[in-house]
Formats: sequence, structure tokens, C-alpha cells
Amino acid sequence: MVTRMHGDGELYEEIGRTYASTRREDPRIAALVVEAIGDAATIVNVGAGTGNYEPPDRFVVAVEPSTAMVRQRRGRTHRVVRASSEALPLVRRSFDVGLAILTIHHWRDVGAGLRELRRVSGRQVVFYFEPLHTHGFWALDYFPEALALPSERDAPGEQVLRRALRVQEVRTVPVPRDCTDGFGAAFWARPEAYADPRVQAGMSWLAQLPPAVRARGAAALTADLASGAWDRRHGHLRRLDEFDGGYRIAIAGG
Repeated sequence: MVTRMHGDGELYEEIGRTYASTRREDPRIAALVVEAIGDAATIVNVGAGTGNYEPPDRFVVAVEPSTAMVRQRRGRTHRVVRASSEALPLVRRSFDVGLAILTIHHWRDVGAGLRELRRVSGRQVVFYFEPLHTHGFWALDYFPEALALPSERDAPGEQVLRRALRVQEVRTVPVPRDCTDGFGAAFWARPEAYADPRVQAGMSWLAQLPPAVRARGAAALTADLASGAWDRRHGHLRRLDEFDGGYRIAIAGG
């Protein structure tokens, strides 16, 4: 069983206050999410946050325990239930699709949350990151302390999903070079962003670190950019159009 130190909403009451300023839905990733959802008419979005990737043309109910996140919802469904993933106050199979977007690594009990998602929906679409892949991301060289965070150290991958859901397919989500959603590896070819405090505040893996640790990592990164050391090691990334940062969409049902 994978557990978390924080509940679904507790963490984001602390770090999520400016989330909406850098976490804006990327249309190319949104298209992949919609494709995975298919023709489902009713959707429950668990751990919904500010509502990124909720299809605007469907009946959507958002489940989000954090007041700070709910307050930042703009242009998304107003049907918001305050609850945790492990105890959804919803009837069995009351939705066509259960959606979870970059959230399961923060759930207190991932297995219980996924079983609840399966209980209330006929199909499940989970956008997550594969830790065995993401833990090799270059930015961790500058902020290695992030690997000790519970949300990163115990991040659930495909094997965890398969134990709780009947996973039918796992699809890779390429991250565009100019991705507009500032999640963890979004700036893989724009390294300067990781030294920006505003960008750091929108990434849980950085926002959870002590300010002194973030400042030290940002200073080291800035120095490597100025000296050309970063480009000597990773400059080839600037020439790519997209990058596999370990992000995946799991589609499950039954």
C-alpha cells in the first residue's frame, strides 16, 4: 500500500495559492485526455484542483478537498464536491468516466482512492507520471532533495494502477517544447524557468522544498546557464519539438 503524509487537500492549502498563474491547460495534452475519455457523457474529476483538462462539453462533477484550489477555478464546472479520494460521497457507477489528472501522487492512500474511482465510474482515465522515468529528469540534479519528498519518493506508477484498476492501455503523453501547463517537466527545454520562484510555486515537487533549498538549486542552475555548462550537457534538448518526461495516461474499465 502506498500512503501519503498529506491528505488530498492539506498540501495544496499550503502550496496551491498561486497555482492557477502558471498551471494553464495545454491544448495538445487536453486533446489526448479528451481522446482517452472518448464519448463519455458524464465525468467525475477526482483531485480536480483548478479544473484543468475537464472537458467543457460534458457533464462534469469535480471532487476537490482544497479550498485554495477551488477558489482558483475559472471557466470550469461549478459542480464541486469537497471530499477526499478515499471516500467519495457518490453512488456506485454513477459516472461514465472517472478522471484523475496529475493528482494520485498526492493521495493519502492511492490504492483506496483508485478503488473508489473504479467504484463510481464505468471507465477510468488517469494522467500520471511514471517515477522510474521522471526520476532521471535533469532538473533533479539541481534539486536532488525533491527525491526524498513523499510525493516523489513513493509516487505510484503503472504497477500500482494495475493492482487497483483493470488497465486496458497506457499511452505516452509527449510534453511539447512550448508547453503552457507548468507541471514538473514542462520546461525541459527552457531551463531558465526552474530558477523562477513563480514557476517553482506551481510545481509541487519544488514548492514543497524549503526556500533555502530552492534558492541554492536555482543559483547553481543560473550559474551553469551563464557558463554554458548546462548547454554542454543538455543543449540538444533545445532542438527537440517534444520530450518524453515520463507522463502517461492509463485507460481502465470494468
